Amino acid sequence: MKARIVVLEGASLDVPLRRPQGPHEWVEHAVSAPDTLRERLAGAQIAVVNKLPVRGEDLAHLPDLRMIAVSATGTDNVDLAACRARGIVVSNVRGYAVTTVPEHVMALMLALSRRLLDYHRDVRAGRWQRSANFCFVDYPITDLAGTTLAIIGGGSLGQGVARLAEAFGMRVLFAERRGAATLRPGRVAFETALREADVISLHCPLNAATRHLINAATLAAMRPSARLINTARGGLIDEAALADALRTGRIAGAALDVLSTEPPSDANPLLAADLPNLLITPHVAWASRRAMQALADQVTDNIDAFLAGQPRNVME
Repeated sequence: MKARIVVLEGASLDVPLRRPQGPHEWVEHAVSAPDTLRERLAGAQIAVVNKLPVRGEDLAHLPDLRMIAVSATGTDNVDLAACRARGIVVSNVRGYAVTTVPEHVMALMLALSRRLLDYHRDVRAGRWQRSANFCFVDYPITDLAGTTLAIIGGGSLGQGVARLAEAFGMRVLFAERRGAATLRPGRVAFETALREADVISLHCPLNAATRHLINAATLAAMRPSARLINTARGGLIDEAALADALRTGRIAGAALDVLSTEPPSDANPLLAADLPNLLITPHVAWASRRAMQALADQVTDNIDAFLAGQPRNVME
């Protein structure tokens, strides 16, 4: 039997997807709106999605669907419970970003601690050319060496950040889950991590327990000199609370690669023009050329394994 494979968000990858080995029909759409999902997946056995929501009510209209290949690690856009109930295999990609995301995290840390954007902006505006001295030091610079980094999420990305941070001379703490009754080996209490960190980096999945993990209360528990880094999921942060914390100086800065809705609307509170010490990149921490190709290859490997009757990287 020839499997009908429908790619719904081909433009989200800037590299080609290798075609599966087995007999198949390949249909690729560059972009798909949520209201086109049912029509485009009609008769498909395999769907390839990235961030497009796939809900239980959609699956009820797709009786032929047998596999969802997610071209990302996070699967919060897929109703996993509904997939289990219908016997639909959901596979994600893993381990492809263990170099690129940690490097992006360190770049964001350095940009904040060394005030790179502030100095670059002033040089472009002619400040250095008019300076009476050989330099100007209007923005306080801090070193990463000797500071404390708290990592929330201890998977491969968090571990990769820890290795680089330790090479910079940072003390690294891994935070236990919020509200945990006991501490796992090598972890500190969530509250301790908030209280002691100079930098907090988020690397946990987005789910009911972690949504708005960073909120007004947790921001108030951080040091005023603390900086927040998020390359995981935008929904981990209460964006209005973070905007207020930056505007009032409750924390010293933040650097984000993700927002709660992507692409964001102009109404997102973190896109306000008056927010100080905020750096935002457009969800590209994962997107080095090498990492992107590894991701694309793993998507096809997952499909090949499913077609061979040996599904891999299955979400439970």
